[in-house]
Amino acid sequence: MSRLHPPRTSGALQALGRALREWPGWFTLAAGALLCVLGWYGVSGERLPARQLPYLASATVPGAALIVAGAVLIAARRSGGGGGSGTARRVEQLYSLLVGEPGPAVPEAGPSGPPLALPDGTLYHRRDCPLVAGKTPAVPVDAALVAARGLAPCPVCEPDPPADPPTAAPPDGPPAAPSGG
Repeated sequence: MSRLHPPRTSGALQALGRALREWPGWFTLAAGALLCVLGWYGVSGERLPARQLPYLASATVPGAALIVAGAVLIAARRSGGGGGSGTARRVEQLYSLLVGEPGPAVPEAGPSGPPLALPDGTLYHRRDCPLVAGKTPAVPVDAALVAARGLAPCPVCEPDPPADPPTAAPPDGPPAAPSGG
């Protein structure tokens, strides 16, 4: 009948199990360091590189990987990435960004004024284009100048076509009488 009851574990095993759950990164790091030491010990006893390779492949490389994994686990636990409410909040925020309703469309802030072109350039740009931002020789252009120089719109900022130059309007009032002479 005593076989029906599971054997009781000792207090030391319970403490070890609790420590493994609470500090997995430290145990992973320690196991990696132990493998690296064993690999180094095996390599140091062999003169021929062909005989050193099994120690590198079976102990040192996995040991280094365990050290990196342990460091990642420690860093994740310290930064609060251990499955706490921060992770749930970030997952919820990501879900709302991916699935949620889009917000109202924000109108694009367009540049004010005519497009700009560089003196030796072949493109015309919006005033907020990064290709002409901060360049002092950029000058405003109109439709006539664009046609005369054969300028094309910038593929980065995609400016609107420039407006026609203003025409001189006749002055209001009667035309001036020709002066006789």
